Amino acid sequence: MSLNSQNSTETENQKNANAQWGGRFAGGPSEIMQAINASIGFDKVMWKQDIAGSLAHAAMLAHVGIISKDDEATIRKGLTEIGQEIAAGNFPFSEALEDIHMNIEARLSDRIGEAGKRLHTARSRNDQVATDFRLWVRDAIDGLDQQVAALMRSLARRAEEHAATPMPGFTHLQTAQPVTFGHHLMAYVEMLARDRGRLADTRKRLNECPLGSAALAGTSFPIDRKMTAELLHFDRPTANSLDSVSNRDFALEYLSALSIMAMHLSRMAEEIVIWCSSPFSFIRLSDAFTTGSSIMPQKRNPDAAELVRAKTGRMTGSLVSLLTVMKGLPLAYAKDMQEDKEPVFEATDAAVLSLAACDGMVRDMTANTAQMRALAGSGYSTATDIADWLVRVLKVPFRTAHHVTGRLVAKAEEKGVGLADLTLQEMQAEEPGITDDIYSVLSVDASIASRTSEGGTAPGNVSAQAQRWLKTLGAEPTVTGQ
Repeated sequence: MSLNSQNSTETENQKNANAQWGGRFAGGPSEIMQAINASIGFDKVMWKQDIAGSLAHAAMLAHVGIISKDDEATIRKGLTEIGQEIAAGNFPFSEALEDIHMNIEARLSDRIGEAGKRLHTARSRNDQVATDFRLWVRDAIDGLDQQVAALMRSLARRAEEHAATPMPGFTHLQTAQPVTFGHHLMAYVEMLARDRGRLADTRKRLNECPLGSAALAGTSFPIDRKMTAELLHFDRPTANSLDSVSNRDFALEYLSALSIMAMHLSRMAEEIVIWCSSPFSFIRLSDAFTTGSSIMPQKRNPDAAELVRAKTGRMTGSLVSLLTVMKGLPLAYAKDMQEDKEPVFEATDAAVLSLAACDGMVRDMTANTAQMRALAGSGYSTATDIADWLVRVLKVPFRTAHHVTGRLVAKAEEKGVGLADLTLQEMQAEEPGITDDIYSVLSVDASIASRTSEGGTAPGNVSAQAQRWLKTLGAEPTVTGQ
């Protein structure tokens, strides 16, 4: 582009921008001001929501007689064509027009003339952007809810498959007691269910319509805010115009819900990384979710899990970013609030990708059941079963039983054997009342089977919980527990 044509383009853009502002400003913005002020580079993703809000607003204006039915029909046709233009990738976005709202409005006026200029009657960009942003977050929640449900279904299916597969259960990442692999996977189903609940709560609270609050004080036009709220599928209009245009609680609550969900996904990803490591070798991921090393040909790195773990930083960082933006703002709107969207968009992208990766890994992974079983009994993991037997059969106080069991563990460690390898005489030396029956509780399978309390790891419990969740999530159980 020649210097003359570049200058001509910049001058035309400045004219377009000034036309939107009316007669208040004679000169165009400096390059720096234009760069820092424009948001079209990221807020253009809200074009569907902006068009939907404008269609509802135009319909309401015509309904109450502020604009004519003919103007409303012309506006509707123009906005529909603009939507098609954007969807096809042919829309001429202009940074000089700052944002998606002014870009669409200017394009509409270019296409349909005077009728397009009437669209902005009885609204401000302040209530317009607040409405568009709520619509976008609401749509994002609906999409994420489906993804979370899909991941829950995948986990429940694998849990049903491995309802009776022993693995070591950990506290402090030290072997604690045997559990089943299915029970472990079902723990994440419960976490994700709470995540769905938080997103649903966020959606419920955000589902009020700010449109009609105008800049901050409402409007003198006889508008029907209930109509626009209904057309946009909001539950009701917002109650206070000042709060309507300055509230970003819905975005903060959304980011809070995403941050907690990201933490859960990160914990799952961390365990996948651990389970894939050679010392554990509990699971194997295929080439679809691993990468190799540039120097070590034997390596199979669980990079998908590692990146899910890392993307937690993006989501929690987005929450902190928006909290910091909002913390010192007086009522009502301030330009600082333009910084609300990028953190939300970025966190949503990270959440979508993380959920997809986790769902893919859960469906892809192959369990090394032999290795899990071999390690399920390591570290004297059935010691608690001895203590429970002493309490249940000999009526020994639990604290006394705990001490007896501790001495038996010490004796087994000294001999370098497992608890089941101690002789009856060696056990009776610590507690004379012990009988041969104690060996019935020392196997991994017996330990797991005994945990029948509600929420426990007994295979029947796990299978029932997996099937209950699959039914709740609209999926049929696939197999019975092994």
